[in-house]
Amino acid sequence: MTTATTVLETQDTLAKRWRRATEEPAWLRLTLIGTALTFLALFLVLPLSVVLYGAFEQGLGVWYAAIRDPDAMAAIRLTLLIVAIVVPLNTLFGIAAAWAIAKFEFRGKPLLISLIDMPFAISPVVVGLIFVILFGSQGWLGPWLSSHDLRIIFAVPGIVIVIAFGTLPFIARELIPLMQQQGKEEEEASLTLGASGWKTFWHVTLPNIKWGLIYGIILCNARAMGEFGAVAVVSGRIRGETNTMPLHIEVLYNEYMFTAAFAVSSLLTGLALVTIAIKSLVEWHDERRQRLAVL
Repeated sequence: MTTATTVLETQDTLAKRWRRATEEPAWLRLTLIGTALTFLALFLVLPLSVVLYGAFEQGLGVWYAAIRDPDAMAAIRLTLLIVAIVVPLNTLFGIAAAWAIAKFEFRGKPLLISLIDMPFAISPVVVGLIFVILFGSQGWLGPWLSSHDLRIIFAVPGIVIVIAFGTLPFIARELIPLMQQQGKEEEEASLTLGASGWKTFWHVTLPNIKWGLIYGIILCNARAMGEFGAVAVVSGRIRGETNTMPLHIEVLYNEYMFTAAFAVSSLLTGLALVTIAIKSLVEWHDERRQRLAVL
């Protein structure tokens, strides 16, 4: 009995020592949590509160009038149009690129991966300048475009191009490691059983990557709505024509129309919060699915 008690006490002591060795002290946990909450309050909650206060300070009617302004409506429509064009294009590219990189071996594969990562390394302003040099009236392709009455720079096509370039990596970079981790055994088994390539993609590949794909689409959508630097260079900032919501907010603020600027900012912030909420919902659903799969 004494020996058994001694063994239990020894095990209990070792367990306590293990917990002390692997758990952070209470003061350190509180410090880290307090620091994180302070940063969130200063850099997220406080700016968001300022935007919402400035937007609704003079009442809902003033906010609605600022949103219904023709220039604001044009900026909102243009932003949503660009998102509707860019996100599907980058979705198709991201799936194709990730499928090629993860499932096949081919010459030039490292180069393709580097090209996908390039927008992360280049400043958006530099991206805009590159396309101005390429498509501007005095650029490399400018004379040819002018002779065919085609406008890229200071028009919607230029905005679509720079935003598509800036958001290029998001979906592909979400899918590449996911597809590499999953391997290609399931696709090979499907093809061996007689399924076509498209049938294999729709019934095997796509269901396996759907949550990563949704997550990448959400990130791409958020970046497309908020892009500023490259768009400011190629758009020409023409009110009612080539101003997206971020550019329109800057114009209003520079003209001391603070309430209108905050009103449009609150709408853009609302779209961003909806995007974050969808992202959090997708993550929660994916974690829940993984827990259920383990059980």
